[in-house]
Amino acid sequence: MSRHANRPVPAHVRRWRLALGRYSQNRLGDLAGIDARMDLSLDYLYGREYAKRGVRASGPGSLDPTQVTALNWLGEARRLFPKSVFETVQGHALDRYALGEILNDPKTLAALEPNRDALRVLLSLKGRLAPAAGDAVRVVVRAVVDDIVRRLKPRVLQAFSGTPNRFRRSNFRSMANFDWRATIRENLKRYDPERRVLALERLRFFSRMKRNLPSTVVLCVDQSGSMVDSVIHSAVMASILAGLPSLRVHLVLFDTSVVDLSDRVDDPVEVLLAAQLGGGTDIGRAVRYCEGLVSAPTRTLFVLVSDFFEGAPVAPLVAAVRRLAEAQVKLLGLVALVDDGEPYYDRELANRLAACGMSIAALTPDRFADWVSGAIA
Repeated sequence: MSRHANRPVPAHVRRWRLALGRYSQNRLGDLAGIDARMDLSLDYLYGREYAKRGVRASGPGSLDPTQVTALNWLGEARRLFPKSVFETVQGHALDRYALGEILNDPKTLAALEPNRDALRVLLSLKGRLAPAAGDAVRVVVRAVVDDIVRRLKPRVLQAFSGTPNRFRRSNFRSMANFDWRATIRENLKRYDPERRVLALERLRFFSRMKRNLPSTVVLCVDQSGSMVDSVIHSAVMASILAGLPSLRVHLVLFDTSVVDLSDRVDDPVEVLLAAQLGGGTDIGRAVRYCEGLVSAPTRTLFVLVSDFFEGAPVAPLVAAVRRLAEAQVKLLGLVALVDDGEPYYDRELANRLAACGMSIAALTPDRFADWVSGAIA
């Protein structure tokens, strides 16, 4: 027993004790109750670091994979830790330690917290999953996709419903159309300087101009390993765009080969399950394929989502982009489609494509709809 076993552990010592694990108990003391359970749960996962370095587990407090299944560990960790901490720990289990039980046990997969970190890892490793795990993976994919759709779809519909017409007023009262400047001017005479309150009697709203949408949108998405987040959001965005009236959407994924998933564009889950993340990159081949999908150039929007690290010779890619630009296809290049993080891409090639007529940007998914909408206007 530790010489500190009966002493209460100060809060700052407790945090260090949980962070450093059981090998610090002789110095920092034992833990009791929920803290002891947290310690054992963390040790189940992070104790693998010690095993990698040849340190053998010992003592009554040890907890190794033979004593607890990954399923039991997931359930215990979910109960013990706040949601944000649990998701971090779960992500480490999948990404850093690739627990075999999690990758191959359908019951364990079903117990996963369905978040983007879990989806990212499962998509990256799905080629290593047991066939019996397919249904469980689909459930995780569906839950995360539905969450992204709920967040993005209203933004897309708003962006494509029309731009505000600042020269015409409307009785259609929507905050998206609210003209705050005109409203303030209209009600200035009702300002109370003593109470510093502006009484609003009449509200002003813009009308909206309907857009002349293109007939075709071609999404050409790099599915190399570094682009997993962009693939996820591209699949969701393609499905939302496909639901707009009079708009045909093509979705093409590529690495060194090209896969046309346009027939599944309305179901992002099927698209993601069909994606083969990893491998090399031949952007030029994909763009040349997409050229064949363009039947009305002036009514076509071509969106290339890639980090622009071309594995093939660059000249065919540049030539293909130049041909599309000369045909008056609207060209957009996204170097990333992620919620956060600094995009890493080949700036030299991106600049060359920009010189050919392709607009280049790095956008969060919710800004993507605005950008596409602005390009169409």
